Amino acid sequence: QVQLVESGGGLVQAGGSLRLSCAASGVTFSMYAMGWFRQAPGKEREFAAAISASGGSTYYADSVKGRFTISRDNAKNTVSLQMNSLKPEDTAVYYCGASPLSGMVLRGRMDYWGQGTMVTVSS
Repeated sequence: QVQLVESGGGLVQAGGSLRLSCAASGVTFSMYAMGWFRQAPGKEREFAAAISASGGSTYYADSVKGRFTISRDNAKNTVSLQMNSLKPEDTAVYYCGASPLSGMVLRGRMDYWGQGTMVTVSS
C-alpha cells in the first residue's frame, strides 16, 4: 500500500510563509524523485518544484524561484516545500508526487500522487 500524505496548508497573508510536508509510506522513498505541483481554481495543474532522489538537484518553476525551497529527508521519508514571500497568485491546492526519475516528475508523470493540501494567500 503506497500513500503520500500532504500537510501544512492553510490561510496566510501575502508576504507570509508556510511550510508544506509530504509523508510517504509503502515505498522505498530514497529511490524516488519528488515534486510539488499546484492547481489554482479554474486552472490546470502546474509544476512548482522538484528534487532528485538523492536530494542533490532541485528544480523550480520561474514563478516560485527565489521564494520556494524544496527539500527532503530520506531518513524520515518526507519531502517539504518552504514557501516564503507568498503572493495571492500562489493560492492553489498543492500536490506531492513521486516518480523514479526527475525528468518524469518535472513533466507531472508520477507513479504516485498525494491527496493535496490547500494554500490560500490573502491580499
